[in-house]
Amino acid sequence: MRRVASTALTIAGSDSGGGAGIQADLKTFSALGVYGCSVITAITAQNTTTVSAVHPVPLPVISAQIAAVLEDIEVHAIKIGMLGDPDLIACVADAIRDFQGPVVLDPVMVAKSGVALLPDHSMAALKTHLFPRATLLTPNLNEAARLLGTDPVEEDREMCAQGRELLALGPAAVLMKGGHGAGAACTDWLVEPDRNLPFSAERIATANTHGTGCTLSSAIAAGLASGLSMVEAVRRAHGWLHKAIRAADDLNIGQGHGPVHHFHEVWT
Repeated sequence: MRRVASTALTIAGSDSGGGAGIQADLKTFSALGVYGCSVITAITAQNTTTVSAVHPVPLPVISAQIAAVLEDIEVHAIKIGMLGDPDLIACVADAIRDFQGPVVLDPVMVAKSGVALLPDHSMAALKTHLFPRATLLTPNLNEAARLLGTDPVEEDREMCAQGRELLALGPAAVLMKGGHGAGAACTDWLVEPDRNLPFSAERIATANTHGTGCTLSSAIAAGLASGLSMVEAVRRAHGWLHKAIRAADDLNIGQGHGPVHHFHEVWT
């Protein structure tokens, strides 16, 4: 029998600077031994300091990209990143409706430079069309607060409480990412129906954290595509990203928030 390589599909925006979005996802898949396919939802003019332009891809082209991949390639997991208006969200949800594997949804809202990428009027569509489809939702503290219409929190108990509120909206699990918090440790909380699990690592003092959210969610998707359990996939992704952040300064890319080092285990 022909062996099929572990394969993951990313549906996200393109980052011309290479640190986030489609580019970060494909680098992550490759670094973790997974074959990556991609569907581009938007083209951004972006570098380490700013997003100067965003050009949405027409919906029929997005649908055609998804169909072209899924009708030919055996995809084992899907990661969804930057989306835009409600029509695009509904388009993606419809295009993956028959996909049976895990879906990791990263609710990308704001670029590292501060530019908004998901308008307020798209929140309801995201909750309606994609939350119930998500195997894992991966918001940072600001994204979780915006989705719930409340203030960001940092305490572990509050993070888990917000995670449970998001869990009630449909995803099978929620990973509350603590990277935007304070303190010497960075703790993410995996919130599942029957438990809350922490994943902690030393907080690293660096400005080069562009694409951390994209990278973490795609690393989890790579783990799920490879057959890891949810806990195993999150644990491996969390540890791998910590090493990628630790090595980020070695890259010295750009004049602003540089990318993490996706190939820290490969490049000498």
